[in-house]
Amino acid sequence: MSIEVAPPIARVATFNVNGLRSALRKGLIEWLARERPHVLLLQEVRADPHPEVFAELGYHSVWAPAVKAGYSGVAILSRRAPDEVRIGLGHEGHDAEGRVILARFAGASFASVYVPSGSSGETRQAVKDDFLSKFESWTRARLAEGPVLLGGDFNVAHREIDLKNWRSNTKNSGFLPHERLWMTNMLQLGLADTHRETLGERAEYSWWSNRGRAYENDVGWRLDYLLASGLVVRHVSAARSARLSDHAPIVGEIVGPSEIVRALV
Repeated sequence: MSIEVAPPIARVATFNVNGLRSALRKGLIEWLARERPHVLLLQEVRADPHPEVFAELGYHSVWAPAVKAGYSGVAILSRRAPDEVRIGLGHEGHDAEGRVILARFAGASFASVYVPSGSSGETRQAVKDDFLSKFESWTRARLAEGPVLLGGDFNVAHREIDLKNWRSNTKNSGFLPHERLWMTNMLQLGLADTHRETLGERAEYSWWSNRGRAYENDVGWRLDYLLASGLVVRHVSAARSARLSDHAPIVGEIVGPSEIVRALV
């Protein structure tokens, strides 16, 4: 009698921590020890690299902090050391803000992405729009190299179902028509919105304002994504109960291809 062996599964998560030190005080290490993702993509770290904090849990970490102290910054934690690390888009202005870091495992690219917010006015909206354009070109190049997973805070709600009060936000950054079209174009490159594919037509959010009891009333936006190409990702969920940040971590399971999963676990 043959015994079937279950295929390996790699857990992946993306999380805008809204300040690493704050998230650590609120229980990030305990959450990480409980969830044990094989890859964790962090955004808005707002701190210098802290590899020692996560090494005790068996994680390698790579970091792309902003030049400006206490601002932006991304990182990737992984159970296994990546084969290669790349930082930035190749654009001095955006890269100085610590917006993108990529780690490669067995020919697959895993990127932590923090898209600028444009909510403070026209100047920052212009920065955001320029980033979106350059990031789309960067993504095309990565897709040509093999399987890709982009995880992060994209600061765009794609569809009406992706924010509670969409009617009153049609002229606000994060739900502008050209931003939503940009996300549509990204998906048409061959990326799957794994969270939406799991949810179907059910609303679920990943960010809540700190004003007006938004979290308690679940008046939120879905700004955080796991976008995948060439990878099979399932059982994606938003861990709303974590409350380590104003964002929720998005968690998924990679079930294939098996050679990539084995490189992660």
